[in-house]
Amino acid sequence: MLDLDVLTIVLLVLAGLTAGWIDAVVGGGGLVQLPALLLVPGISPVQALATNKVASIMGTSTSAITYYRRVGPDLTTAGPMALAALAGACGGAALAAQIPADLFTPIILVVLVAVATYTVLKPRMGEHTNLRWEGNRHRWTAAGIGLVIGAYDGLLGPGTGTFLVIALVSVLGYAFLPASALAKIVNFATNLGALLFFVPHGAVIWGLGLAMGAANLVGAYVGARMAVARGSAFVRVVFVVVVGALICKLGYDVVRDWGA
Repeated sequence: MLDLDVLTIVLLVLAGLTAGWIDAVVGGGGLVQLPALLLVPGISPVQALATNKVASIMGTSTSAITYYRRVGPDLTTAGPMALAALAGACGGAALAAQIPADLFTPIILVVLVAVATYTVLKPRMGEHTNLRWEGNRHRWTAAGIGLVIGAYDGLLGPGTGTFLVIALVSVLGYAFLPASALAKIVNFATNLGALLFFVPHGAVIWGLGLAMGAANLVGAYVGARMAVARGSAFVRVVFVVVVGALICKLGYDVVRDWGA
């Protein structure tokens, strides 16, 4: 049982609020929320991961509903993508103990630098939706993306929503706003897949998770409404900032591991 003072709880709730806003706009809220949980005295990494998923799923469900009502994302894309992501997240969680995470971080870092550079050099990318394929090829590609990124979420997790937006824009050809809307539905599925593993094992700290989740929910609602109101250009700017933060975080991890 964790014994938290009022200031710690307030800071964790603020982290949940900020993470919900970031996640709703472009993904990557775990960069704020998970490190905050890991700093709590007495919490184990597994408890932090599980509690983070409870808070995150409350936010992603809210932003997914908000986007659905205001943007109307294509459910023929979201459906197979989300189902594949759910399966991938369950499989990734099962493999997490067997595959060393340090193999992934340098690869992901290189991919992120390339994506950030390409996005900055191509200012019109993601401005309008221009799908590369239609019909079954489009749906199978979306499902494949969902499976791979869902497995990543089960294995590691940070930046899952951002990776979904990257893939939806650069591979499938969506504009940033509908890509973010679709990403929220798929991210809900990956969070659910992880919780299907964590909850039966008793890893969730429910009181803390629900408190942070309530704040995450508020942040997600505000972030989704802002993204819808301001459009793809706004989402693109936030995307570049969040990817930059993710690059810095993963770069620090790589340097730290090499120096260890």
